[in-house]
Amino acid sequence: MTTALIVAAFFMGFFGSPHCLGMCGGLVAAFSLSMKDVSPAKRRALIATYHFGRLTSYAMLGLAAGLIGTAVLEPLMKGNSTPRILLGLVLVFVGVTMLGAPFLSKLERLGMRFWQFLSPVRQKVFPLNTYPRALAAGLLWGFLPCGLVYGALLIAVVAHNPLSGAALMFVFGLGTVPMLVATHETVGWLRNQIGRLRLRQLNGAIMVLSGLAVVFIPMLMASMHGGGHGSNHSDMPMNHSAPMSITSDSADSHEMGHSMHHTNGSQSN
Repeated sequence: MTTALIVAAFFMGFFGSPHCLGMCGGLVAAFSLSMKDVSPAKRRALIATYHFGRLTSYAMLGLAAGLIGTAVLEPLMKGNSTPRILLGLVLVFVGVTMLGAPFLSKLERLGMRFWQFLSPVRQKVFPLNTYPRALAAGLLWGFLPCGLVYGALLIAVVAHNPLSGAALMFVFGLGTVPMLVATHETVGWLRNQIGRLRLRQLNGAIMVLSGLAVVFIPMLMASMHGGGHGSNHSDMPMNHSAPMSITSDSADSHEMGHSMHHTNGSQSN
């Protein structure tokens, strides 16, 4: 796993967080209402606790995605460029999704069924007035259906490494935290800035270009490097024959010297 993937996961979460706010805004409001009777200090601690639970849930999903990548994809990827090409294609896919393509909407609908299935469990964590409840709420929150989360999980799958998948998802979750913990005024400012500067679309375009670069630049470099090796390879017989010629000449000189010495010795006798 490279630093570039970590950075991509973080910015994917950060610039996609207005979408997260739309999906999770109702849940955050419900959490806040359930903590109205606790002190401000404990309220901040409970908020940190349920966000830690959410990030832990993402990391667990990333671990599972990495295990799937290892079990399913690893046997197909040994000794070839498949990992790189697959990663590039996934980055392009996720980037196009961030640009607005509704590729993952069907997955969101499937995920909503599971979210509804968890409804009885979700009701048991309210009110969020204790740390175990806040942690449990955060762990459940990680399963809220979200196309952005599913896109990040695809990257975790092609990382085909469980620990890398967990780290990628945890960092992705960190990117969503500022928007979800900001005050009402700050949330409005962040949303306006991200929308006005089209930062989500910019990040999507960067991911598309990065994916294309991951796929095609090594191919181009290999092609150019292969051409250079071809010319060097043609020179190899000449380079190998030179030492042999030198060795042969040295041997002939040594033999000639030995012969002359033998002749001179015979004449002296």
